[in-house]
This record gives sequence, structure tokens and C-alpha cells, in this order.
Amino acid sequence: MKKSLSAIMLVALVGCLSMSLPATVYATDGMNLEGYGPIATGMGGASMAYDNGTAAMMNNPATLGLMPDGNRLDVALGYLGPNITVTGPQETTSQSNAFYMPAIGWIQKSGQSAYGVGVFAQGGMGAQYAADTFLAAGSGEKVRSELSVGRLIVPYAYEVNKNLSVAASVDYVWAGLDLKMALPGSAFLDMAGGSQKYGTVSGSMMTTFNQFVTFGMLQSPSATTTPVNYGRFDFSNNDPYTGKAMGSGFAGKLGGVYKVNDALSVGLAYHSKTWLGDLTTNSAQVSFNANVDNNLLNGSWKPGVSGSPAATYSAVPIPLSGKIHVVDFQWPQMLGAGASYQVSDKLMVVFDYKWINWADVMKNFKMTFTADSTQAGLAQGFAGTELDATLYQKWKDQHVFMIGAGYKLTPEWVVRAGLNITNNPIPDTYVNALFPAIEKNHLTLGAGYMISKASSVDASYTYAPRVKATSPQVGVIAHSQNNAQVMYSYRF
Repeated sequence: MKKSLSAIMLVALVGCLSMSLPATVYATDGMNLEGYGPIATGMGGASMAYDNGTAAMMNNPATLGLMPDGNRLDVALGYLGPNITVTGPQETTSQSNAFYMPAIGWIQKSGQSAYGVGVFAQGGMGAQYAADTFLAAGSGEKVRSELSVGRLIVPYAYEVNKNLSVAASVDYVWAGLDLKMALPGSAFLDMAGGSQKYGTVSGSMMTTFNQFVTFGMLQSPSATTTPVNYGRFDFSNNDPYTGKAMGSGFAGKLGGVYKVNDALSVGLAYHSKTWLGDLTTNSAQVSFNANVDNNLLNGSWKPGVSGSPAATYSAVPIPLSGKIHVVDFQWPQMLGAGASYQVSDKLMVVFDYKWINWADVMKNFKMTFTADSTQAGLAQGFAGTELDATLYQKWKDQHVFMIGAGYKLTPEWVVRAGLNITNNPIPDTYVNALFPAIEKNHLTLGAGYMISKASSVDASYTYAPRVKATSPQVGVIAHSQNNAQVMYSYRF
């Protein structure tokens, strides 16, 4: 009865927590964290072949079968401290530099079976720059992005025999995105019909836009001043817990771990690609700062009705309200394999390899904006129109190598260290200052302390050295991180 009541209370807590995970997790291995749970993260993120607590739900769920019989509750808090600078016409620093992520997991191991529930932050990326920086493109408004992905996980592990455990999980996945992105007029027009090197814009909104130019209502692209000074996408709720555009769906994991002998274990895990619905909000804005004919502005000219164009122009904002879809955003499939070797009673070494299939899901970043049927002012001509925007991404797959060790100083104390080494998945041509997921390598440290037979505390620290990418669009993007995790575990 006591165990059942504890499980019911935990499920209720997990349900509440799943609605309140912080909105942004800054990119480390692409958009993934460098490790899940401080035990694994302290050893470079390696986690495929040994008991690393309930974080196994995010790693290899089969290692849950290595737990001793009983219940385990883990409550964790993560800190991410990114440092991002962009050097273009001027140098600017991202104002997003500290984020906190709670996580919780519960597992009951009984005989050959282990099962439970947990909530974890999967990953994300983002940045924020001041309104007076060159990245604002003259709009006078800040630019920012916050992408988050979280999971509510229900795993089941089964000990086939004393050497082999297998497992599967069903993951409910949700994602949220805030975006306040500015495009200089030259970039917008290039996407509309220029070289389209970095992306495209199309749709009925562009048909209307071209008609405005043809009738002289907007400055001709052949003039010294182009029709558009800048364009903006705006959907953001400034809420630290949820993104403005939201979507949800499912994914799953399979895993196995095999004890070769008393010292050596090997593990294998597969994480499926997600099945997420489009990230959607009914409260978004697309705006243009356009060069509009002065006679149209003062009402002395109505095309096809009266008057004539002045052929002189003033910069005027044209805001459009509407609905936006971030189309087919998915988290990639992952295949991981690893080994753990108990060198002695005190020393364990671990090694993992992961293949992360970013190339399949991050070819493009697509948005579809549909303007409301009622608009005000100059925006009336765009009512009900649609804009399809695509930013090329062309990410590469990541190959992540993790190596680490844990050493028992005393029966109570263990210390850990590791390396996490990978490639930057984003080609320099397409890296964006709002999505700077370019980190490569991580040095990790950790420690654990057994308070009693029932409870323990584990912590990890990660340093990701500064890396740089040169974007032909904005300049040099530099990124480093100082991250930490801490976890309290209770066994009953």
C-alpha cells in the first residue's frame, strides 16, 4: 500500500512537472545535452552499459534492469550557462546565459521487471540579442529564439536471464518555440526571387507583394532603395516554461545490455525519430518595413481609381497578424552502443558511441504564416494571404565519442571524469546566430556521495571550450558553455 501510494503521488508530480520544464536547453551535442543525469554526465555522457539511475530512461532503458530490487526516486536540477558572441559590423553578446531544468524519475524493480515514469528535458537551442544590435536589422526590437523539447517517459525493462536485460519505452514528446527574427531587406528579397542561397519565401502573400511593387505602391527593387528595409517573424510569450508555438507527439526507445562477465558489460540502444505535430500558434505576427509611395500614404492616390503615384517613398511598418506553423520539426533517430569495465572494486571505465541522424530532420527550417482575414491599414491588401518561408539548414549527422571513469575514494565517495567529443553538425554557410548549435567537445567532472543506504547525492560539471563558426550572413559566431547537474536519489 505504501509503495502504491508513493507511485500515485509521483505520477501526479510528474504530470505537474511536465507542464513546467524550462523553455530552453542550450545546444551541446547538436541540440542534445552532452549527457543525461549527473552520473553519466560526470563520465563524458557515457551511459549504455551500467546502472546510472532513472536517467536511463533518456539513455539506455535496459540498464534499469541492472538496478537492485526496490524503488528508486531521482530528483535533479540542471544548469546551463552558454556564452555566445557574434562579431559582424559590431560585436554583440547573447543575453541568454543561464537556464535551469528540473527532472524527476521513479523506477520500481521487482524480480525480473523494472518499470516507472519520468520527465526529462531532451534539448534545444536559442539566443537573444538586444534591439540596438545589427542583428535586429534596424527594427529597434530585440531578436531571440528559444526552442525546447521535453519528454514524459514510461519504460519497461526485463531481465531475460542473469546476463541479459532488454527494455523499451513509450515517450510523449512536446516541443515549444519562441522566435523574434529579423531579416534585412536584401536577404528577404534574395529569398523571394534572387539567388535563394540561404532560403526561399513564396506564397500568395508574395504575389500580393509583387503586385504592390508593379503598381508603384512600393519602391521598385531596381532602385537604390529596395521595397523592404527589413522583415520580421514574431511569436514569443516570454514565458520561461512554454514556447508560443507548441506541438506534441510520440517517440520510443529500445535497448539491451549484456553482462559478458563479472567485469565487462556491453549495451545497445535505439531512439526512434519523433512523430511531432507542427509547432503552431494562432497569435503570430509577420511585419515588413516597406518603402511606400507618399501619395498612397496621404490618400491622394488610389491605384486604378484616382490620382497618381508620387514616386517618392517613406519607410512604413506593415504588421500582419495571423497563424504560424513550424512545419515538420522532428527530433532525430539515434543509435548508441557502449561498454563498461569494472577494472577493480574501486575503478570503473566506460565508453560509448552515438550516431545522431540530424541530416534527416534538419535539412530545412520551414514556417507557414497565414494572415488573418481582417487586417488594418496598409496590411488590408494582405488579408488572408499565406507566406511560406524556408531557411536552409543542411545539418550533418553527428558521431559522438564518450569516454569516462569513476573511482571510489571511500565507500561513501566516488569521483568521476570524462570526455565528450563530436563534430559540429551545422555547415558554416547556414549557421544562424539565433540557432548556434556548434559546440564540439566537452570536458566533464563529477562526484557522488552516499548519505545513507537509502539516499545519495550526485553532481557533475561540464566545460565546453569556445568554438567558432564563420557565417557569410552575420560574421563570426563564438560559443562556449559551463554546465552543471545535481541529483538527489532516494531508495525505498
